[in-house]
Amino acid sequence: MIRRVVLIGATGMFGRRMAARLALWPELDLVLGGRRSEPLAALSAELAAAGGLARVSLAVLDRDRPSEVLAQAPWAVIDAAGPFQGAGLELAHAVIDAGAHWIDLADARDYVGGFGPRLDNLARRRGVVAVTGASSTPAITGASLDRITAVWRRTDRIWAAIVPGAQVPGRSVTRAILSWAGQPTPCLIAGHWTDRAGWSGLKRFYLPGVGSRVVSLAATPDLDLLPRRGVSEALFYAGVQPPFLHWLLWLAAWTVRLRLLPSLGPLAGPMRFLALPLVGMGAARGGMVVVAEGVGADGAPRTARWSLAAARDAGPSVPVAPALAVLRALVAGRLTQPGAGPCVGLVDLDQITAELAHLDIGTRSEGWTKDAQDLFPRVLGDDFAVLPAAVRAAHGGGAQNLTGRALCRGRGGLAALARLFAGLPGPGRYEANVSITPATGGEVWTRRFGARRFRSRLRAVADRPGLFEESLGPVTIRFSATCDADAFRWIQEGWRLGPLPMPGWLGLKVRARSFERGGSYRFSVLVAHSWIGVLVAYSGRLSPVVSGAAEG
Repeated sequence: MIRRVVLIGATGMFGRRMAARLALWPELDLVLGGRRSEPLAALSAELAAAGGLARVSLAVLDRDRPSEVLAQAPWAVIDAAGPFQGAGLELAHAVIDAGAHWIDLADARDYVGGFGPRLDNLARRRGVVAVTGASSTPAITGASLDRITAVWRRTDRIWAAIVPGAQVPGRSVTRAILSWAGQPTPCLIAGHWTDRAGWSGLKRFYLPGVGSRVVSLAATPDLDLLPRRGVSEALFYAGVQPPFLHWLLWLAAWTVRLRLLPSLGPLAGPMRFLALPLVGMGAARGGMVVVAEGVGADGAPRTARWSLAAARDAGPSVPVAPALAVLRALVAGRLTQPGAGPCVGLVDLDQITAELAHLDIGTRSEGWTKDAQDLFPRVLGDDFAVLPAAVRAAHGGGAQNLTGRALCRGRGGLAALARLFAGLPGPGRYEANVSITPATGGEVWTRRFGARRFRSRLRAVADRPGLFEESLGPVTIRFSATCDADAFRWIQEGWRLGPLPMPGWLGLKVRARSFERGGSYRFSVLVAHSWIGVLVAYSGRLSPVVSGAAEG
């Protein structure tokens, strides 16, 4: 059966991404809707050149005039236009009343909050499905929480953040953010509803595969929907790249907080213009993270995290994935219960991420038992159990003494001087010994390669699941860790000199891997400097020392 789907805002940032995917569905009669005919015609030509299978037609229409949308006789309408902040429900009401399904990408707290109460009875009478918020928030937030807390006894606190890669934001996105920046924003914090200003509270969030990003409080529908899970705290943050632009917006929000301006909305044009020359200074990758704390199925305190990391060009496709998943469920007949409400519990996480499988996007789910004491079981959490036996034995905690052989490589000149200063070994083959001693909050590692010895201290980062640091003299390097059935890898996330955070281009670059081969513990480490090059690369195998057989 061919179904006619009207896509409103087809030439916008998100509409174009959605149109490109919908054009590949042969079962659709796709109507591209927008305010101007020229961009619509150009988009239609692009879809045809890309091998689109759907029948595509164009319609010049305005979402503020519902009759123009209904004239297309839709089976379903998708509204990707925005902004939805302050928008009315007249168009959705008209579409539902005409007996067509409705899907929108709304991220406006007031719009999503009023959608179900005002339209649910009508949707039930007309026998249609009407879905709002089929976007990153609240759809992906809710689906990821359903996944990572599925067997928990209780969820206590939830934090989420989204930070796109550096790009010039669309007009609708810019107007949406500026509409609530600095405005009073009710939030559930420590069990009490409290007003905080939108885009306040500068803080850093760690996003796996992306890194640490500056974020501020965002007024999204999640602030109302997440508390329904019975939590005592639920907060959603957002950030923009580069950080300078984020800080500038944070400062601008103060003009609203101090009542110097009623709103930043009128500044959408200048803000987009200002962003143009700054985009190249920001990080290319963006992502999303959802963190929950609560009590697991066994009654133990638990922390869980779901994250998504996207390349620059892939990021804008993330917000449209839930809407595509909802439409696919409607077309397939899996979503049949009539009614109107937010996109929570309608499609699961696998159905949403399936719409992103063709893109450079990765997702990850992790969990930790909060009472774990030893360093790497604490850092790796549930993933520690999948490591090979030899790796678990070496890093499972307690005093360890490992001995074996190592092969070291390195450059001369300045690299040799740097090795000498740090105690790192030079090129050659060595008898190797690694002594691991438990210490408060972590471990002390003493590495010996022949006559060379260097010592470092490793500790988990407080309140940052999955992160740990290694300190060698005044230099401290922060790492995250990933692991699979073969190995775990140290992924450098940053470094500091004493207490001072330092830029990556000034410092050491470290890559490390611990793995098993042939039943024995193996390691591979690369230490380089941005200016000097490779200082040392060493690899080898180690075995536990038999008591009394070797130096401790």
